[in-house]
Amino acid sequence: MKFVSLPARRTAVAFCLGMAFAASAVILFQPSRSEAQWAANQPYMQSALNSLLAAKSSLQKGATNKGGHRLNAIDLVNQAIVEVQAGMAVAN
Repeated sequence: MKFVSLPARRTAVAFCLGMAFAASAVILFQPSRSEAQWAANQPYMQSALNSLLAAKSSLQKGATNKGGHRLNAIDLVNQAIVEVQAGMAVAN
């Protein structure tokens, strides 16, 4: 049985960990399509998303809560934004 020095072991472990990290980074951080590419493929969904974002912006500018209805509307618009984005992701 051959004994390996402690510095050599540390180097080997560091190398293996570095390779594992690099491999996981390649898998996890694949380049994604740009918004322009998504919009080109799905003009109606992109238009709906833009409208929802504009509606959210308008609702957020409101000064009063309108008996809770403004905040409820913001929550519903946020849910709609998530659904539109999910639909776009599935289609791509």
